[in-house]
Amino acid sequence: MHRTHLTAYRQCRRSAADAVALVRDGDSIMVPTGVGEPPALLAALSDRRRSLHGVRVSQILAMRPYAYLDPATVEHVRHVAFFYGGATRPGGQAGWIDFIPNHFSERVFTMASPMDSHGYFSLSLATDYTLAAIRQARAVVLEVNPHVPFAYGNCHVHVSQVAALVESDEPLLEVGLPKIGPVQEAIGGQVAELIEDGSTLQIGYGGIADAVVMQLTKKHDLGIHTEMIGDGILTLIESGFVTNRRKNYRPGKMLATFALGSRRLYHWLDRNPALGSAPARTRSTTSSPNMAWRSCAASRPGSGQRAAALIGIAHPRFRDKLVEQARRLGLAQSPTGS
Repeated sequence: MHRTHLTAYRQCRRSAADAVALVRDGDSIMVPTGVGEPPALLAALSDRRRSLHGVRVSQILAMRPYAYLDPATVEHVRHVAFFYGGATRPGGQAGWIDFIPNHFSERVFTMASPMDSHGYFSLSLATDYTLAAIRQARAVVLEVNPHVPFAYGNCHVHVSQVAALVESDEPLLEVGLPKIGPVQEAIGGQVAELIEDGSTLQIGYGGIADAVVMQLTKKHDLGIHTEMIGDGILTLIESGFVTNRRKNYRPGKMLATFALGSRRLYHWLDRNPALGSAPARTRSTTSSPNMAWRSCAASRPGSGQRAAALIGIAHPRFRDKLVEQARRLGLAQSPTGS
């Protein structure tokens, strides 16, 4: 390792309590999706929350119920959700957690891999919006953990960009496959029928998404260009059904913006040249003509409008089939309007 990089690393290293001392009243903090959230830093922020005022923590999917997620202290530290998960949905429904589709942040707290010999850390668990936030943030604070895989792709931060770092060896949070019931299996089977050989997949999280993946074992030459990579996709890859040969963008290479799964998945990500971790912009702006999207939303009023909107952005070759399936599921009206 270059001596200059090692010196910079040591200058940035401090305790979690000292690192969160960088936070000032009114600051906005960006935290990555899912297991990319830094537990030592957020626990230290929770401990300090009553000494702060007007701080906002923005995140898509919070995994742990940190002490700052507290209705009694929202004037000190308030959570801003881009997506409601189990840890934040109750606060959103009660009105003490805000929901907002996007937000600029002054500071970024994120998990990262150990530094390589060139002075780079990998944001393998959640590159998604985190890398874009880092490029605009006033201060970047890393929680460096040896269990975080070092992924390739556009997901790296140089030590020269880091204001402070905290070392942690806490095991990574593992998330198992969601339970797949007969309803999810039936829906997944219908969706799987729409996916052709050579399709490129964008897979979200949830029982229906994994039910689709599990029923793609008769397909060939599938590609992966996805928001999330989890154990369902990993099983498909290891079974040999994913080749990425027929992708238009980066053929032969898988792309994902964040990882959520088991220790086996995280180990597979480490220095794997078959996968590139990339910002969400890469995933959303480079779809192939044979792109097959499968994401899940909780059932709620307005599902029909959401289904119509998703069908509207689908490739034209799939729209008639998707409309037919939506009618079967009660998410679209028949041609007579009944």
